[in-house]
Amino acid sequence: MAFRGIAQVSLDPKGRIAIPARFRDQLLACGGAGLVVTIDTQQSCLQLFPLPEWEVLQEKISALPSFNPATRRIQRLLLGHANDVEMDTAGRILLPPLLREYANLEKSKPVILLGQGNRFEIWAEDRWSVERDRWIEEERVQSGMVPDELRGFSI
Repeated sequence: MAFRGIAQVSLDPKGRIAIPARFRDQLLACGGAGLVVTIDTQQSCLQLFPLPEWEVLQEKISALPSFNPATRRIQRLLLGHANDVEMDTAGRILLPPLLREYANLEKSKPVILLGQGNRFEIWAEDRWSVERDRWIEEERVQSGMVPDELRGFSI
């Protein structure tokens, strides 16, 4: 199952977002209504995983050596902020207040749900637009600095 595409959704007054029907059916097919939401450690956005995908990632993160300060930091951030959420019958999920605050998600402001293969990213639309434009500009400026892994790749 691969989650692709972008959708604009709204955060309602209770802090819920409605998952678009095209994604809702995919989520239900790969693990039911159970989902996990956590912070992104690189950007001010959230990561939303179907429960089976999260369990694989959690196992890998938990297996990292906790005496290494860098891996311990990742464990604290990703696992410590992870919240189980469930899609209701209307296809909505409640985003916990502390996670909404981290991602600057505000009630009645547009939210971006961005498919990332095995998960989604949840962005405040204004932040998403700024970051997207910055990445596009960086790509233009650094077009000759392609990582080796991408040298033979074409779209």
